Amino acid sequence: MPYRRLPNTDAARLRALRTAVEKGKEIPPFKLAFSQITLNKVQSFLPGFEHALYESKQAYSNQISKSRDYTTVFKKARLYISHFIQVVNMAVYRGELSENEKHYFGIPEESNKLPPLNSESDIIKWGEKIIHGADMRRAQSLSPITNPTAAVVKVRYEKFLEAYKFQKMLHKNFARAQERLTGQRIQADEIITAIWNEVEESFGDLTDNEKRDKAEKYGVTYVFRKNEKKDRPS
Repeated sequence: MPYRRLPNTDAARLRALRTAVEKGKEIPPFKLAFSQITLNKVQSFLPGFEHALYESKQAYSNQISKSRDYTTVFKKARLYISHFIQVVNMAVYRGELSENEKHYFGIPEESNKLPPLNSESDIIKWGEKIIHGADMRRAQSLSPITNPTAAVVKVRYEKFLEAYKFQKMLHKNFARAQERLTGQRIQADEIITAIWNEVEESFGDLTDNEKRDKAEKYGVTYVFRKNEKKDRPS
């Protein structure tokens, strides 16, 4: 026997709900295969579900569309921070700066290797260290590091930080939209189940094939197993 399958995607849920609403418009109440109470439920629920779907798609689209810009800003900030640290290390190596000058920027004196700069937290940590170190050196009237200067690094770092906060906000917006949509999906499934149960009950006196044919016009979905498809009447 074929079995009934509830929608498992948002598009299928939307299609099932809209089909029920359309049937409610086309067929007089006394001929409709499900109750007016259930029709009122789906009519009240559908606009909110459509809006929740729109919000979720919009939030996802915003997050994706801004991700490329964010990646560019992230890479720029990483590049300038990396160059600044390299310049300090090279100046120490050439004897233009003393080893202890590194401590202003939190750079280990015993190593000339670049610190990890792969994650957002790495960029935030080292951007803050460079800006803070430059402020301390300026307060002591020491010559600024150049090519790049800490001021230029600060500009790139602040652009990254602004983009980072904005991206986090977009992520939270999408998470909230998904959370709302999850609740709406549960309601949608409950309403669709109620509609389909009533439809099948309404056609319960018919043969199995007739019942399925009529129920399918209300959006009820049946899945035929491989050995059943060839035996189904055309």
